[in-house]
Amino acid sequence: MKEIKGTLVQKIKRTETVQSFRFVLNEKIDFVPGQFLQVIFDEHDKKNHLLNKYLSFSCAPQNDYIEATKRISQSDFSQRLQQMQEGDIVLLKAPMGNCVFKDEYRKIGFLIGGIGITPVVSIIEYIIKKQLRTNVCLLYSNRLEQDIAFKKELDYWQLIYPHLLNVVYMVSAGAPVDKQCISGIINKDTVMNHMSDWQQRVIFAFGPPKMVSAMKNICSEISCKKELIKTENFIGY
Repeated sequence: MKEIKGTLVQKIKRTETVQSFRFVLNEKIDFVPGQFLQVIFDEHDKKNHLLNKYLSFSCAPQNDYIEATKRISQSDFSQRLQQMQEGDIVLLKAPMGNCVFKDEYRKIGFLIGGIGITPVVSIIEYIIKKQLRTNVCLLYSNRLEQDIAFKKELDYWQLIYPHLLNVVYMVSAGAPVDKQCISGIINKDTVMNHMSDWQQRVIFAFGPPKMVSAMKNICSEISCKKELIKTENFIGY
């Protein structure tokens, strides 16, 4: 883990409320898919939790840039991030986190809601770029269809690599128009119906603490092996 300077080179609108930020670094860092970084706007007070926050990598380590993605809110941190322009430089601290993908995993599953998708994208892109044979099943829940971040990328990967990736989109409010989406939430029944081989998979859950706790409870209900459950709470996102 070290501090480096990142120059913003691109902002990408993922949804009306989710945006990705791509940086080139003044020094190379090595991170593992699933890890995160800290964006430090207040260099004088690095304990300033209002302006220095953590974001997951949402790209594979093989790229010549790093990308982090944030649900934009009215918080001071969100607004500072949103106001950044291409060419602006910010202090970053990375990498952090132990909830990571390992190359030897042959089957993995994701129980994900909302902004928890960010490290998932990093992991999937890494698997594809490295041409691994890992099979991925992603259950991805959002309130509305328009809240689904990275859908374009996930749809493309699923089309090109159907033997590697299966995505089940779920929306909890309203009837979905997209035939790839189903109504409902991630629960015991949806996991058993759409990830029938869950007992053979390493299960990941990323997101806000309440979401992660609910996913851990589901894993307990369906008797997942504890050593195969990997979780990371997003704090202060």
